Amino acid sequence: MSKSTPHKSALKEKDGIEQPESIGRESVAQIIQSRKNQPSAEELISGILKGDKTALSRAITLVESTNPKHLEKANQVIQACLPYANNSVRLGITGVPGVGKSTFIEAFGKFLTSNGKKVAVLAVDPSSTISHGSILGDKTRMEELVKDENAYIRPSASGETLGGVARKTRETIILCEACGFDSIVIETVGVGQSETAVHSMVDFFLLLKISGAGDELQGIKRGIMEMADAIVINKADGDNIKKANFAKVEFNRALHLFPAKSSGWQPKVVTASAITHDGISNVWEMISEYLNLTKENNYFNERRQDQNQHWLLETINEQLKTNFFNHPEIKSLLETNKKAVQNNEISPFAAASILLEKYFKP
Repeated sequence: MSKSTPHKSALKEKDGIEQPESIGRESVAQIIQSRKNQPSAEELISGILKGDKTALSRAITLVESTNPKHLEKANQVIQACLPYANNSVRLGITGVPGVGKSTFIEAFGKFLTSNGKKVAVLAVDPSSTISHGSILGDKTRMEELVKDENAYIRPSASGETLGGVARKTRETIILCEACGFDSIVIETVGVGQSETAVHSMVDFFLLLKISGAGDELQGIKRGIMEMADAIVINKADGDNIKKANFAKVEFNRALHLFPAKSSGWQPKVVTASAITHDGISNVWEMISEYLNLTKENNYFNERRQDQNQHWLLETINEQLKTNFFNHPEIKSLLETNKKAVQNNEISPFAAASILLEKYFKP
């Protein structure tokens, strides 16, 4: 029997074409070099005042940095931009996850830019408590608005900030205003304690709701409803129109149960659809009506002044906390006291007193 020719397996890997590098080595070297050559504070300030979005983004990154070396430079940029700030409308938008915040903001933002406005969206993305990472996917969800020359979208991680408002959102507002954006929209991660922080930095607070999801009952609760200047029943399209109109009536009844606002404004409820764009113009008309009223009775300016004082105290609290935990002696003493507390050798309150006394009386 003759020896047969060996059979070649079909699973054998064939020689293919080598995959080219997605980024050339020269490009990588240029990127690394550009990162080393950080722009000066003067260059960032000049770029921001000229409306340069790249300079704005780099300045915001500097402001958000936790590196102590960046603090002085960031403060210099903010201080220079401050005289050019306070010339925008600041809008806070919140709502439960799934209510359609990003879709609504895109439709609303496109409406504003089509009417000659310049819109900056500061989207706060939730950070994982395990990995501490964030998806930062708001630019992907707002794919039309992100391409608009008169719009700027900046997603930021909430980090360890309680409630999901980015630590430096307040300073970012100042930079965006100095860059020429006259409409600032702050999107929170969802209804929780974030609305308290957002409410303290905006002129108009908008609560998004959806019909048919038990929201009518939840909406009657105090807290978030008392803060809202208006409620928008989103997704009022198709088969949802009837349900949305019913929810509108229910929320209107609930709003009339709350005490009158010091602004003299009676909160309103409207329906809208981010898909069909029905009702979007009505939302802006309502906001404009509110702004006219509060500017005439001087509530607008008084509120801005109160907010400035509030954020002065908040900044002091935050800086004291940062300095405390970065203190070299406190770091080592803190670990010792942590173990003592875990072993029930000392109470948490007594341990805290020891640490604070050591910090303030070195």
